[in-house]
Amino acid sequence: MAFNNPPPRKNDAKPDDGGLASLIRAEKLTQIAFVLPVSVFVGWILGAGLDKWLHQHWMYLVGIILGSVAGFVQIFRLVAASGKDIK
Repeated sequence: MAFNNPPPRKNDAKPDDGGLASLIRAEKLTQIAFVLPVSVFVGWILGAGLDKWLHQHWMYLVGIILGSVAGFVQIFRLVAASGKDIK
């Protein structure tokens, strides 16, 4: 039976890390998926608490808006950080 040498590997190619690299990538994608709903929910709860404490009826909207803005900022930061890892 003939033996064939494997093709030469490029210098910039990374060796396969096995399943660990795919698990890390899946964790980052899951984190991106949960950041926005959780931040909107937290903003809504804090706004509702301020509504009760200050006897207002509009602060929950501010909480939802600030929560969504904070969620989008965090998503952009996570995407930018994960974009640097992929090369």
